Amino acid sequence: MSAATAPDGMVAGLDLMQRALDYTSDALAAVTCADVDRPTPCTGWNLADLLAHMEDALDAFSEAADGAVGLSSAAPTPLEARVQSLQVKACALLGAWMDADQPYVDVGGHPLPVDAIARIAALEIAVHGWDVGRATGNGRPLPEPLAAALLPSALRIALTGDERFAPPLPVDIEAPAGVHVLALLGRRP
Repeated sequence: MSAATAPDGMVAGLDLMQRALDYTSDALAAVTCADVDRPTPCTGWNLADLLAHMEDALDAFSEAADGAVGLSSAAPTPLEARVQSLQVKACALLGAWMDADQPYVDVGGHPLPVDAIARIAALEIAVHGWDVGRATGNGRPLPEPLAAALLPSALRIALTGDERFAPPLPVDIEAPAGVHVLALLGRRP
């Protein structure tokens, strides 16, 4: 897809998605079988639960590239297979979105601009990458340029009161963008 044929805003959304995938791949590379039962920043989820959710999300975001999202869940798989599947699906996700040519994605009967979906995908991928890193003890902060680009989407989610995320937490106004993104989604860095 070239910038001339991409739906409005899509090139920026793809760049953001690529940066989120790069960040998260580092966190996934550190996952071992010993980590599977570790708690995550996602209330009530251990690392196995989070990885299953991440796989489902990558499936849904890949489907969205074709213009619609069908909500379904992947069957449970062993940890080694799940991490490998996440890596393969992450590569396929970017490829699917590079071929996307629809200006809107139907999400449960609600058309949303394709760029908004790409930015939400990037936010979810990056924040869950941070969650994985936190659970394994091998995490690193969200890179500031990535976090600054994700901040508007995180703020939008926090303001809508999306119950799929924990309520926002207070944070110092002078904190880095990464701290703000995480706090808006109920995480304490």
